[in-house]
Amino acid sequence: MWVLGLESSCDETAVAVVGTAASETAPRIAAQQVYSQLPEHGPYGGVIPELAARAHYEKFPALISATLQTAGLNWADIAAIAVTSGPGLSGGLLMGLMYAKSLAWGLGKPLYAINHLEGHALTPCLTSGVAPPFLVLLVSGGHCQFIHVDARGHYHLLGGTLDDAIGEAFDKTAKMLGLGYPGGPEIARLAESGNPERFAFPRPMTARPGLDFSFSGLKTHTLTTLAATSGRAAAKADIAR
Repeated sequence: MWVLGLESSCDETAVAVVGTAASETAPRIAAQQVYSQLPEHGPYGGVIPELAARAHYEKFPALISATLQTAGLNWADIAAIAVTSGPGLSGGLLMGLMYAKSLAWGLGKPLYAINHLEGHALTPCLTSGVAPPFLVLLVSGGHCQFIHVDARGHYHLLGGTLDDAIGEAFDKTAKMLGLGYPGGPEIARLAESGNPERFAFPRPMTARPGLDFSFSGLKTHTLTTLAATSGRAAAKADIAR
């Protein structure tokens, strides 16, 4: 059985065919296509929800066709449609859901709504053959959580961010420093030439019980540190480090 999956929860438009052929027992990814919307969002230093939704609408047809062609399948081989139903950006999610509903209705196939974070948590089962129980550190762009996967459908949240996700913190910090988008790789490149001894940044929550995170204070500390250096270029590499 082959399932066509659509993902549009943020700034990447993704399509995959997942399942098993008649002679197989373990599910696998037969083909996948991903369009990263860096050209659309780069000039703004972050994701613009309206632009993301429009890009999903524009890219889905070609990505679906390319995925089916790469997998060597046609619509008759697809048993069901799956789509990310949340959490995520509302516009992007709505676009993906409407597209998936239209496909399912037109093809007469069942539709499955998939939780974004559950998809992340169960990815190792598909890509690496890992079986529960296992521990997940989920650090997607908008989320940061420790999750214990007891079994498929049974999860125990051990801790998570109390404010920003790490990806958001990187993007906003990069914008403060006058760097490009996405922020993580830009900060990493700049940090290579930075002095690790010049600034001491706080490590929030380490003195408290539990496994929660907090990153908003790091952004504030970056802003005040940058202001104290008058924004000099030489200090930016040290701040990034």
